[in-house]
Amino acid sequence: MSNSKLNLKKRKIRSYFLSVDKKDQKEEVESLEYIQMKLPVSDITSELEEKLTKKVKSNILRAKIREANEEDLPSVKYLYDRSWLTSQTPFSAISVSSLKTIWEYPETIILIAKVYGSDAGFAILDCEGENQEIGVIAGMGIIPRFQRKGLGTVIGMAAWNYFKKKGIKELRCEVYKGNTVSYQFIKSIGFKEYDKKTYKREDFFSES
Repeated sequence: MSNSKLNLKKRKIRSYFLSVDKKDQKEEVESLEYIQMKLPVSDITSELEEKLTKKVKSNILRAKIREANEEDLPSVKYLYDRSWLTSQTPFSAISVSSLKTIWEYPETIILIAKVYGSDAGFAILDCEGENQEIGVIAGMGIIPRFQRKGLGTVIGMAAWNYFKKKGIKELRCEVYKGNTVSYQFIKSIGFKEYDKKTYKREDFFSES
């Protein structure tokens, strides 16, 4: 994928998770600051992986993880809407058609966690870099009922297992500067801050 197409894809995916809405641009903030975080695969020790694996196995929720298909997209929308309404991240409603655009990217998959027979959380995973060597957690959400119960770790390990099979060299994600809960969680599993980036409206809606 060329750099121009890659950058356009990144803007489109990111724009679905931000409050910058074309219909309400006059009422929205001019920019949003995000903390860039990364975790080199070389820093994921066998001890850390074993510790997180044990934590997942002992989690009482017994979540089952699956890769979303097109029929799952309405459920992902529901999970997105419910999880973002209680988060510390700017919120903008998402449509099934927007999710379909993300789902159709060949380097992108959506994981869904089912708990007690109902979908409870999701993660959107993407690969970047010239050789697809960077694994990106582009979005993650858990409905309020199951927040702070270890489900984030369960989904995170599912993401890691997926990326490990792809042979990626580094994990990356970004966190809205005001979302201290997500920041602390991501930091607790080994991610470190390496940059801060401020996005403007044109970063999301420019097609060139």
